[in-house]
Amino acid sequence: MKIATLASIGVLAIAGSVFAGTAEARDQIRIVGSSTVYPFTTAVAEQLGKTAGIKTPVVESTGTGGGMKLFCAGVGVEHPDATNASRRMKKGEFEQCEKNGVKEIVEITVGYDGISMAQSKEGAAMKLTLAQLFLALAKQVPGPDGKLIPNPNKNWSDIDKSLPNLKIEVLGPPPTSGTRDALVELLLEPGAEQIPAMKEMKKADRKAFDTAFKSIREDGAYVEAGENDNLIVQKLVGNKNAFGVFGYSFLEENAAKLRGVNFDGVEPTYDNIASGKYKGSRLLYVYLKKQHNGVVPGIDKFAAEYVSARAVGEDGYLAKKGLVTLPKKMADDVRKSVTSLTAMSGEPLTN
Repeated sequence: MKIATLASIGVLAIAGSVFAGTAEARDQIRIVGSSTVYPFTTAVAEQLGKTAGIKTPVVESTGTGGGMKLFCAGVGVEHPDATNASRRMKKGEFEQCEKNGVKEIVEITVGYDGISMAQSKEGAAMKLTLAQLFLALAKQVPGPDGKLIPNPNKNWSDIDKSLPNLKIEVLGPPPTSGTRDALVELLLEPGAEQIPAMKEMKKADRKAFDTAFKSIREDGAYVEAGENDNLIVQKLVGNKNAFGVFGYSFLEENAAKLRGVNFDGVEPTYDNIASGKYKGSRLLYVYLKKQHNGVVPGIDKFAAEYVSARAVGEDGYLAKKGLVTLPKKMADDVRKSVTSLTAMSGEPLTN
């Protein structure tokens, strides 16, 4: 990355804030975060490099959690300007940002995505209930007496005789990933609630229930495959009996080779995600440091490009990459807020 040296000043003023000891500035926007949002932000970055008269922003895939840590570590050109997130920023992350001087954060709501479980088209098509998914992936499941036991299910047919007699092998993201968070919250929690013993546990001991649905097995049935979703796709193509968990956009991009798993009778499709019919739908985000605007060139242009109709409209270039676009009213509200670089409040955020 080219570094442009400023005049030998020991102080750099950024949007009204002063940061001591900074003597160099970057001439490229640096973005970290979610592997799911990565292809969309990369497309925006490439478009910006072609049309805005600035260097193409550098985009790194670090996972949502990892990106938040880097983003919230501080203000100044040694820290990223933006982070991608496949879930909303948590209140604790917002507070960590503020503690480290990151006090003006612009939230871009990009669009919808769906947490999908996919398989090779060479394998037998799988249809699951969310309860069956929980029984496949949870570290502990209810035993015959309803009490939790280590997950004994080795094959899909151990869960239900109607399922294939094949080893459970699911490749998915690590705990630092927003996709992992969404898998747990959007699919495994409602799956647990479909099981009578787990439903009773939720009433009697919410803490124990939360621990149970959030704990994914570690005996080899679930394989942490890192933050590279394209690598998961490659492994699925090479193993027709394996399944992978990633965002809908990667399923859409590889539709010739992969099919999505049907959950509770609903397929992960564009229309089902946009309507909310598919339970694994979620919003995607990008977070910007307003304090870096005017110091690192093009941050305001990046924000404007991301919410432009040519990018996130129904026929925009991000929709062509698999993004499920926002309803018009919501998109207009986001565009107004982002183009004015309005800083978000931490009040609505939860952990």
